Amino acid sequence: FGIHALLVVTVTLSPVTAAAQSENDVTGEDVYPPLWDLAPENLLDFPVKDNKIVISAWNYQDRLGVYKSLLSASAKYFDAFGPQNSGNILWGLPLQHGWQFRTGRLADPSGVTSCGYENGELLCQSVRSWWSCMNYYLSIIPFLGAVEAGLFGQLPYEIEILPPEEQKDDFCYSVKDCWSHMPKLMDDWKAFFEVNNLSSFKLDDALGLMWKAHTSSIAYALPKFQDSLKYLSDPEANFGEDWANAVDFIAATHFSTDLLTTNHFQAFLPQRMLVEGDVIPSISDFSPEQNKVLVSLRALHKVNKLTGGLLLKLWQKAMSTEAGRKKGRELIESL
Repeated sequence: FGIHALLVVTVTLSPVTAAAQSENDVTGEDVYPPLWDLAPENLLDFPVKDNKIVISAWNYQDRLGVYKSLLSASAKYFDAFGPQNSGNILWGLPLQHGWQFRTGRLADPSGVTSCGYENGELLCQSVRSWWSCMNYYLSIIPFLGAVEAGLFGQLPYEIEILPPEEQKDDFCYSVKDCWSHMPKLMDDWKAFFEVNNLSSFKLDDALGLMWKAHTSSIAYALPKFQDSLKYLSDPEANFGEDWANAVDFIAATHFSTDLLTTNHFQAFLPQRMLVEGDVIPSISDFSPEQNKVLVSLRALHKVNKLTGGLLLKLWQKAMSTEAGRKKGRELIESL
């Protein structure tokens, strides 16, 4: 249990104490991502042009529709885990994206365009947004992996993803294109969505495959969009990198990303962009819990960096059994 003790020490260096939060106060928002009801639910709800289903990945509603179609097509496999598809472990992805939209993280941080702003193009997702670019690899790539895995059956049309206005080479736009550019990523997501796997899975195994693909996506995208961090304030850029580092620790526990669990834990994330002058753990308009989460993520990233990644390796080793992962999840929940 040395690694558990080390992790507790690492992320409780802060003087902030977390108050208990009741189950009923999980989030002040609706449990679904913003505009969920307006997003396309079926692939044939997207426009079809030249015998291709055309998806605008730089429009929030279209990207949400990609998630909605994934949840809809995989619903039958998660029936046993909660009513109305609430036990589907894919909920973590659109809920994270909804949080990014609600907190302004998908808008143009350079301020050069009105992309993503209420007085401009609210549903536009900026290619200058670090969060939006990172999320491409956690939305479009999983989706194309699912198409290839046969989750949607035999589609009458090919899929075409529309490119952004700049940085076109940082993304791929069809199943074939993505396979040629990032075969390992596509393979990881395809492995999760393989219908024969989904038909007879154990939840822990499914979570393992999903988190493996999830962390692969982040590891691939992180160096690619390093330059985009320059558009963010220092506190926000630090938080982004801290978040990306923390995902590896969470992934190792096979943390469940169903609807209710994800909503519960998202309540502790910052509900606006961090700006210059925000100093953790004393951001006055953040709750004690939100301040504590920021401090914990910062400390975790710093110690992992100082140890050359050894902290993560030790943690992953401790999480290599089901019993270890259960303890890891309990530890994350208690913190």
